[in-house]
Amino acid sequence: MAAQGIAKAVQAYTGLSPAAAVTILALMLATYLLVSSLFVAPDAAPPKPPPQRKEEEQQQQQQEEAGAFVPYPDPVQVGEITLEQLAAYDGKDPAKPILIAIRGQVYDVTRGSFFFLTPRLFYGPQGPYSLFAGRDATRALALMSFDPIDLTGDLDGLGPDELEVLQDWEDKFKERYPTVGHLASENAADGNHGGAA
Repeated sequence: MAAQGIAKAVQAYTGLSPAAAVTILALMLATYLLVSSLFVAPDAAPPKPPPQRKEEEQQQQQQEEAGAFVPYPDPVQVGEITLEQLAAYDGKDPAKPILIAIRGQVYDVTRGSFFFLTPRLFYGPQGPYSLFAGRDATRALALMSFDPIDLTGDLDGLGPDELEVLQDWEDKFKERYPTVGHLASENAADGNHGGAA
């Protein structure tokens, strides 16, 4: 009975259904927590590590505590690579770089980042762009598509506007990420290597 009264009051006050009001409140709380986590007091102590750590993790922690910058490993040149080989660089193996192909060129996106996300969070298995990792993303980027069927180098049927979008994406990748190889010719359609509008 009290719950019905609260539901009616919420609906009368907000003009929203109780479910919508709760959803909006939850999103606001999540946004607050995300933003507030970006601003930590300088003297706040980091959480204590688990008691058992591997030796490498202990060394890395000591370097970080000493203020030393721990860089990503240098990009590894893969040279000519097939689509099957490219699939192994999808971010699921933390020891391997994350690679994405566009128009036959293979880019190492391991070092890149988007705002506050680390590359592994961005392109890795749970990331928003994980679909492109280890794949030829040419057509999908041109169409701004997350449909797996568009993960191909096929440019057939694309119009000038879509080719322009693809060129913008390609330019961004060239600026941010090192080129580490190219797709083998049996995987790269003629349209993959040519310039776009």
